[in-house]
This record gives sequence, structure tokens and C-alpha cells, in this order.
Amino acid sequence: MLETLVPGAQHLQNIHPLVVHFPLAFLPAAALFYVVAWLTGRESLAWTGLWLLVLGAVTAAVAAGTGLYAEEGVMVAPSVRQALLDVHEWWMLGVVGASVVLAGWALVGRPLPRRGRAAFVFLLLALVAALVRGADFGGRMVYDYNAGGDACGQPIEFSR
Repeated sequence: MLETLVPGAQHLQNIHPLVVHFPLAFLPAAALFYVVAWLTGRESLAWTGLWLLVLGAVTAAVAAGTGLYAEEGVMVAPSVRQALLDVHEWWMLGVVGASVVLAGWALVGRPLPRRGRAAFVFLLLALVAALVRGADFGGRMVYDYNAGGDACGQPIEFSR
């Protein structure tokens, strides 16, 4: 059934690439909504930011879980594993932890915490910076070293 809905998935070594893009979209969007809500005082934007932050935290945890599960099957040289994969893992685990803490803070002070509001927004922007940094290591593994590519090392043929 997955092959019918997402034909390219049959060439994946694991499902990590299918889920990793959700937190990459949700967390920066949450930061954007929260910043605009803070600057304009519009509570409706803060509520949208809260939902995006919660979705971002949940999907970040799912992405990290699938990444940890897939880690042993990633075929890269030990030097690449140490220089990129391990660093990617630590950055992204930090993002998961920070996103869960910030989502919890936002849920307690719904929709935008009143106490420490500037610190909350600053930490959310720092979270996005960490997300970008960690994702860069993952992207470098994929695009520079074909991590997670076709298991047999052969070019994948395109068919419709």
C-alpha cells in the first residue's frame, strides 16, 4: 500500500526521510507565528504558534526515534559517522529536548507565556537555529556521502 501512495518509498532504507521534514516545517513556523504574535499582540496568532510548536515537538520526537532506529543501517565511513552522523544526532536530540520543554512552557502559559515572554521567544529562535545547524549535518550526509541511498549502491531508475 505504501508503494502505491508513495512510490519512491520502496527505495528507502528506513522511514526517517518520510518524517524528518515535519519538524523542519512546524518548528520554524511556530517561531514565526510567536514572533508576530508577540510584536502585534494578536492572541489568535499565538494560538497558531502553540499548535505548531506542539506538532513540531511531537514530530521532532518521531523523527529522532526513526533516526535512532535507522542509525546502525546507515552506510557511511567511520570518519563520516563521527564527523557528521554523531554530531547530527546530538544536535537533533537537543532540538527534541528543547522543543518539548518550550511546548510544555507554552501549554502552561497558554498560548504565549506571560512570565519570561521575551526569553521564551528568544529560546524559540535559538531552537530554530539549532534545528538548522543539526539538519545541515544530516543533509550533508545525504547529499555529500549518499547516506540512506540505495542499499546496493546502484543508481535508482526512475519509473512512472
